[in-house]
Amino acid sequence: MRDRLGALRIRTRLALLNTAVFTVGGGLLLAASWLSARQIIEANSTTIAPTPATAPDSGERGGPVTTVPGASTTRFDEFRDAVLADLMTRSLLILAPLAVLSIAAAFWIAGRSLSRIGQVTNTARDISENSLHARLRLVGPDDEVKELADTFDMMLDRLERSFSDQQLFTAHASHELRTPLTIQRTALEIPLAHGRVPTALEPDIRRALAATDRCERLLGSLLVLARGESGSLHRRPSDLAELVRTAVAELGSEMDAADVAVQSDLRSAQVIGDPSLLAQLVANLVTNGVRHNHRGGTLCVRTLDDGSGWSRIEVENTGPPVDGTELPALFHPFRRGTTRVKGSGLGLAVVKAVTDVHRGRLAAAPRPGGGLTIRIELRTGQPLLPPPP
Repeated sequence: MRDRLGALRIRTRLALLNTAVFTVGGGLLLAASWLSARQIIEANSTTIAPTPATAPDSGERGGPVTTVPGASTTRFDEFRDAVLADLMTRSLLILAPLAVLSIAAAFWIAGRSLSRIGQVTNTARDISENSLHARLRLVGPDDEVKELADTFDMMLDRLERSFSDQQLFTAHASHELRTPLTIQRTALEIPLAHGRVPTALEPDIRRALAATDRCERLLGSLLVLARGESGSLHRRPSDLAELVRTAVAELGSEMDAADVAVQSDLRSAQVIGDPSLLAQLVANLVTNGVRHNHRGGTLCVRTLDDGSGWSRIEVENTGPPVDGTELPALFHPFRRGTTRVKGSGLGLAVVKAVTDVHRGRLAAAPRPGGGLTIRIELRTGQPLLPPPP
């Protein structure tokens, strides 16, 4: 019984509780009224009792009068019982519709009282780390609900400052580190290009150059991730099919080296979004499908606008088996799973961040036989999140 009541909404529980209190109170009032009426009638029995019934002596007209024993008491009891029964019936007939009206009134009053909590709930549901600038700013009486809303707003202020500081630090650190890395790359490439590196040191120089390339890619991903999480967007029309063609062309040599075949079904899929972020999203999906594949594997890319207001890109690749329990972790920064060890672990994190900031839908599932299938749907012309104030 308690579990069933716990499943009810607060509004319904409040209405039922108020109705139960009203019904119990009304029942107690009815019982008190009935007992009071009984006591009043019995206390005034001598006043309201009928004249004792009499009968003349037999055989003599006008003879002595004989009282009928118990007649007045019987008639008084019948009178009392009839009055009390009628009182009970009428009281119940009045209490029943009042109980029905009380549950309707209680349901309405509870709804009015909880409507402001509904505002808090709806705002909290719409707020994410990409829209922490939204606030309740609840108006109305200075009661417990307003205190809750004000506390919620203060919590959002602290969270927004924390996220902003984190994103600003990531962006600044990544930007500042690009200059020394560029200098380092130049210092390594020039001696190699002019043949001034001793043969014994050339492998070490090339390893250092490869490490520099990896650091530059990592910083680039961090910058994209910080920008995606900040919600700072420049909206333009983009076609996911064209972005896929560009990404595949740029990875052509890497695909040939990895012996990965591309199968594509590219249909026009127009979206309104930030072109650079969408290009990075598509490039990361394609790159992820190539680098986490096996030699002789395949990469299938499909784009489609199904006419329902959503444009879709789906990337499916062969590769090592992926545990379904690892999927959520693969979309977190620097998480690569136990079998997916290549790269920095930021590729799918950037994909998720860009999808979220465009209010898209992302789904991923292990592919039978190994590999992943990742599907992203973006609204066709969907308004994007406004930038933070």
